[in-house]
Amino acid sequence: MVRDVGGESVILDLESGRYFGLNSMGARMVALLSTSDSIQAAHESLLREYDVDSKRLRQDLDNLIQQLLEHGLIEVNRG
Repeated sequence: MVRDVGGESVILDLESGRYFGLNSMGARMVALLSTSDSIQAAHESLLREYDVDSKRLRQDLDNLIQQLLEHGLIEVNRG
């Protein structure tokens, strides 16, 4: 569950009660990851929206995914 709380987005794991705060870029990344067909598709959408280096963006996106996986806040569909 993702919610906006006081200008910050928060992902809440309803089972454990754990949450993870996101800045605006992190929140946009999560939104695109949850609606895109693939990580690459989310990456390409972000490149169109932001003036950022492609390699740096991909690294940041991969790091966010890894952190969310480690905290049990997302699941990756490998299909």
